[in-house]
Amino acid sequence: MSISDIIEQYLKEILHANEKKVIEIKRSEIANQFECVPSQINYVINTRFTFEKGYLIESKRGGGGYIRITRVEYQDEFQLIDEIIAMINPAVSEQGALDVLERLREKKLINLREEHLIISALQREVLNLPLPERDHLRARILTNILTTLKYINSKGEERDGM
Repeated sequence: MSISDIIEQYLKEILHANEKKVIEIKRSEIANQFECVPSQINYVINTRFTFEKGYLIESKRGGGGYIRITRVEYQDEFQLIDEIIAMINPAVSEQGALDVLERLREKKLINLREEHLIISALQREVLNLPLPERDHLRARILTNILTTLKYINSKGEERDGM
């Protein structure tokens, strides 16, 4: 397990324990706690706590500065899917799509098998187009999958493997 994984796990545990799903941290204090450079904390926040994964990040620089991490929760899965569709359009990067799929799996809207099938269809090698067309096509495909998922869930259809 890497230091980034350990820091991510630590921050997620604090968030999970906080009923408001909001934490404020001081980058330098966390860096001292894990005996790493402050830029390592930035890396973890910028890559592991993205909007696509369901987090909002606010930061204030300076002596009294902080980083506020908020876990975005939705009332129901339909609201979540609608928000994701709005977020990924008109274009989404491969990493952004991977983050969205991870979030859908965490929310149990798709299973691991479905996640892997969708990933295989959205890879840059498959969508062999130049940018930005590739990201636009990826967004259209993912939007269609999400719309279908929303429709299936609204009909109450059971899915195997869950």
